[in-house]
Amino acid sequence: MPIVLRLFAALLLLTGTVPATAQIAQTSKASRQIKDAETELRAVDHALDNRLDTELRTTLRARATAAQQSARAAGGDLEEQIALVDARIAGLGPVTPGLAEAPEIQRQRQSLTKGRAAIDAAVKRGRLVDVEAQQLIDEIDRSQAEQLNETLSTRVATPLSPAFWTAMLTALPRDLRRVQLFAQEGSRQVSAQGRGGLPWQVLAGAILAVLVMGPLRIACRHVGQRYLIGNTPGHRVRRSVFAVWRVIVGTLAPLLAAIALIQGFRWAGLFPSGWDELLDGFVGSIGFAAFTASLAGAVLMRGQPSWRLAPISDETANRLRPLSWALALIAFASGLLDSFIRAVGASQSATTAWQMVEALVHLLWIGAFLLALGRLRADRAERDDDASLSASASLAVVTLVAWVLVVSAVLALALGYVGLSLFVARLIVWIGILACALYLLLGTVDDAATMLFNRDSRMGLTLTRSVGLRGSLVDQFGVLVSGVLRVVLVVVALGLLVTPFGGSGGIGSFFGRIGTIAQGIEIGGVSISPGAIIRSILVLAIGLALVRAFMSWLEKRYLPATDLDGSGRNSAGLVARYVGIALAIIWSLASLGIGIERIALLLSALSVGIGFGLQAITQNFVSGLILLAERPIKIGDWVRVGTDEGDVKRISVRSTEITLPDHSTLIVPNSELITKSVLNKTLSSPLGRIQVKFSVPLGTDVDVVLDIVLSAFANEAAVIAEPAPVAFIDSIVDGRIFFNCFAHVASPRDVYRTRSNVFLVLLRKFGAEGIDIGTGPQRMELVSTESGSLDRRLREGGATPGD
Repeated sequence: MPIVLRLFAALLLLTGTVPATAQIAQTSKASRQIKDAETELRAVDHALDNRLDTELRTTLRARATAAQQSARAAGGDLEEQIALVDARIAGLGPVTPGLAEAPEIQRQRQSLTKGRAAIDAAVKRGRLVDVEAQQLIDEIDRSQAEQLNETLSTRVATPLSPAFWTAMLTALPRDLRRVQLFAQEGSRQVSAQGRGGLPWQVLAGAILAVLVMGPLRIACRHVGQRYLIGNTPGHRVRRSVFAVWRVIVGTLAPLLAAIALIQGFRWAGLFPSGWDELLDGFVGSIGFAAFTASLAGAVLMRGQPSWRLAPISDETANRLRPLSWALALIAFASGLLDSFIRAVGASQSATTAWQMVEALVHLLWIGAFLLALGRLRADRAERDDDASLSASASLAVVTLVAWVLVVSAVLALALGYVGLSLFVARLIVWIGILACALYLLLGTVDDAATMLFNRDSRMGLTLTRSVGLRGSLVDQFGVLVSGVLRVVLVVVALGLLVTPFGGSGGIGSFFGRIGTIAQGIEIGGVSISPGAIIRSILVLAIGLALVRAFMSWLEKRYLPATDLDGSGRNSAGLVARYVGIALAIIWSLASLGIGIERIALLLSALSVGIGFGLQAITQNFVSGLILLAERPIKIGDWVRVGTDEGDVKRISVRSTEITLPDHSTLIVPNSELITKSVLNKTLSSPLGRIQVKFSVPLGTDVDVVLDIVLSAFANEAAVIAEPAPVAFIDSIVDGRIFFNCFAHVASPRDVYRTRSNVFLVLLRKFGAEGIDIGTGPQRMELVSTESGSLDRRLREGGATPGD
C-alpha cells in the first residue's frame, strides 16, 4: 500500500478518536434516556388499570407527557449523531470494486457502520416510545372528557321532588357521624399536642401572618406606587403596571399569610394527617379569593380613580366593588366547603345538596351583578350619555348571553342536572375573572413594550445610536413585540378557559399541545418549529446586518476610489445590495431547512404565475437591470418623457424617479424607458442650447441687430464661450427680416432662466435703438364691407397694424 495512503489512514484514525469517544458517550446517554422513558410509560400504563380520580389522572398525564418529550429529545440527539456518522462514512469514500482497502480504513468503515446500525435502532425505539406516549395521553384525555361529560349529563332527583329530600334525610345521620368523627380526631390531636400551652410555632406563624397581611402588604403597595411615580415614564404605563403590582401584592400577601399560619399549626403537630386535605383547601381558597378581590380592586380602583385603567366611572366602581367582595367570599366558602366534604367523605346525597346550594349561590350573584349593570346602563340612558351608550353596545350583547345562560342553568338545576348547572355557573364566573386578568395583562404588555421600544426611550436611543436603526423601525418593533405578546396571552387565556373544570385534559393538555407544536411540524419534508423560525429570523437579521456593513464599506470606501461616476457607483451599489439581500434570504431559508434545490423547485413552480400574473413586474425588473447595465439613462441626466422634463434622481430595479421643475416627482416604470422614446438631453453632452427667434423691419440695420444680439449673449454670465454664440438670418418674408440665434449654457437646467435674461436685454436695447421687433409675419387690416361694417382679417405680411 502506498505510504501516502497509510499516513492518511493513520491521520484519520487519530483525528476521529476523540469525536468518536464523545459520540459514543452521547449515544449511550440518549439510549438510557429512551429506556427510562419506556419504564416510565409502563408505570403509567399499569396505573391506568386502577380507578383514578381527577388529580391522579392529571399527574399521570404529566408523567406521560414528560416521558414523551424526553424520548423526542433523545431521538433528536440520535438523529444528529446519525448525520455525523453518515458524514464520516462519506468521508471515507465509496468502496471501489476490485480494489482492496487499507486495514485501518476497513476497520473504521466497519466500526462506523456498526455504530450507525445501533444508533438507528435506538432512534426507531425512541419513535415507538413517542407513539406509545401519545396513545396513553390520548387515552387519559378521553377518560377526562368522558368523566366531564358524565358529570354534565348525570341527572339526580330534583329538589322539588320528595325523593331528593328522602335520600338526604336517610344519609344525614351517617354524614353527621362522619363530621363528628372528623372533628373528634382533630380535637384529640389538639388536646394531645397542646397540653403545655399554645406551641411557639403557632404563635410564630400567627405573628408572621399578621405582619404579612398588615405592614408588609401596605408597604409593598406604597413602595411600588412611589417607584412607578419616580422612575416610570408615561402616565398610562404607571397605571397599568401598578394595577398588575396591586394584583400580585393582593394575592401573595393573603396566600403567604395563610401558608404561614397553617404551617405553624402543622409544625406544632396540632392537626392530624386526615386534616391535610382541608388545610390545603383552606390555603388554596384563601389564595383564589385574594386573587379575585385584588383583581377586581385593580380594575375598579375605587379609592384611587386617577390610577384607574378601565374606562369606567366612579359611580360604576362604587356600585360594583361590594359585589366583588361578595364574589371573593363565595369563592373562599365554595373552595373550603368542597375540601371539607372531600375530607369528611360525605355521602353522595350531601355532596349533591351542597353542589345545588353552590350553584344557586353563584347564579344569584351573577344575577345581582347583571342587574347592577342594567341599572347603570339605565342611568346612563337617562343622562343621554351617547358616548357611554355606544361604548356599552357590546356589553349589552354579553349581558344578554349571560342572562340566557343563567336562566338555562336555573332550569337545569330545577330539572336535576346539578353538575351542568354548577358547571355553567362556575364557567360564567371564571370567564369574568379571566377576562379582567386578560384585560390588565394586555394593557400592561402593550404599554410596557411600546414604552421600552420607543425612539425616545433609553432603549430606543441606544438602538438608534449604536446599531443605526431608524426611529420608526424602533417604534414598529415595539408594536410588533406588543402584538406577539398579546397573541400569546390570548392563546393562553383560551387554553385556561375550561382548565379548572377538567375540560380538554386540563392545563397539562394545553401546555402539552404547545410543547408538541414547539417540537415542530412536518411540511413538505421540512420540519418547521418555533425554534427553527426564530433561528431563521436571527440568521436573516445577521445576514442583512452584514449586507448593510458591506454596502457601507462599498459606498464610502471602495467605490469613491474607482473611476466610476456617480451613476456608475449607484448601479454597482444597487446590484451589490440586491445580490446581498438575495444571499441573506437564501442563508435564512437554508437555516430553516429549505435548501437551494427546494427554492429552485419553488421558483419553477411559480414560473407560470410569474409569466402571466407578474408579467409587468418581471418586465420592469428586467428593464431595470438593463438600465443599470447599459446606462442609457443615468442619475443626474435631464430627460423628457412624454411632455414632462426633469432630473433623474433615482434608478431602482422596478422604476425610475424623475424630479420635475415644480419639485414634484414623476415615477416611471422601467419598461417605459426601455420600450418607448425618451429624450436624454445630457447623454452625449451636458450642455444646454438657447434659441432666440425674432424679426425686424426690412429697412433695419442688420449689423446693429447682430451686435446687440451677440453682446447680449456675451454679457450673460451663464452663456459659455465654447461653442461660441451665433446669430443667423433665417429668412426675409413680407418685408421683415427673421433672425435665428443660438447660444450654449453649461446645463439644460439653465436654459429657461438664461433665455429670459437675454430676452430682457434685447427688449431694452431694441427699444432704446428704436428697432421694431416681432415674432411672426402677421398683419391685421380693417376692410370696409358693402353693409358698411368692419371686417377684421388677418393677412400674411410684415406690416404692423398701423400700416
